[in-house]
Amino acid sequence: MIRRMIPLAFSFFLVFSACTEEEEIIPTPNDPTRTSLNTIMTLGASRVEGARPEFESYRYELWKLLLDGGWEFDYIGTQKDPANYPTHASKSFDTDHEGRGGWTSGQILSGIEDWLNEAGAPDIVLFSSPGGNDALEGLSYEEALANVNAIIDAIQVANPNVTIIIEQLAPARSDLMTAELTTFFNRMQEDVVTLASQQSTANSQVLTVDMATGFKDSFLADDVHYNEAGARFIANQYYDVMQSVWEAGTN
Repeated sequence: MIRRMIPLAFSFFLVFSACTEEEEIIPTPNDPTRTSLNTIMTLGASRVEGARPEFESYRYELWKLLLDGGWEFDYIGTQKDPANYPTHASKSFDTDHEGRGGWTSGQILSGIEDWLNEAGAPDIVLFSSPGGNDALEGLSYEEALANVNAIIDAIQVANPNVTIIIEQLAPARSDLMTAELTTFFNRMQEDVVTLASQQSTANSQVLTVDMATGFKDSFLADDVHYNEAGARFIANQYYDVMQSVWEAGTN
């Protein structure tokens, strides 16, 4: 009998019963006996969706890192990426995602419950560029932050044991960063850290990942979207957080 993954505080590891009810196996990421999956929802707007070859999503680069790290996982979502990607480790790219180009935090909030019902409640959510399109459209900062909080609430209702990794978002190209955009950006960078602490529970971690430090204009294909180098940078940042939390939970 396989038990569903339960992400406890500081762990992503899977616990399942095999052969007998008495014996429990706690596998590591590279344990070949592990048969359960981490379901991962990549959530956000165009930086999640991608539009190859014009610009890249980080999903493919992260997928390769997870395969190379020996993870058993499954990207889930109601959207599928139609672009072509090379195989890796003799596997075809998992194209499921939950990114929609141009969508604001309010639009994501309006759809999240239906997406979770359709795709299934994920074990891990990677929440990209929170409020990014709100900033570009000059929408209310306070409303964007409230929407981000409500999105996390909805995800935790769907799975009270979910682990959510939310970005301190990478900036737009430096010449696009007006005073207004910079103010929005800086406030969100600080507030998602507070939000993550407040939204974390005994069973559901909300973590932040810093995508801004070290991010360069040369990582962008246009004003705001990643090129291949940018996608690789973002994927590495996510992977480092995911791997460190996993390792903390297995020590």
